[in-house]
Amino acid sequence: MNMIKAKLNALCDNEDGAVTLDFVVLVATIVLLGLAVVGAFDDETTALANNIASNIASVQVAP
Repeated sequence: MNMIKAKLNALCDNEDGAVTLDFVVLVATIVLLGLAVVGAFDDETTALANNIASNIASVQVAP
């Protein structure tokens, strides 16, 4: 029983992966924030691109 308790205490004291976990959480947050921004402006960007495309298509080139 003491051996199991000693191993559990050693496992709890080990902080080797703490920094890696912090960076994983930070990167995941940044990616989710980026996706939220893209999702918020998706419709407006598509409408603007379609408007520009129709304006370019309607331009008459002089012969």
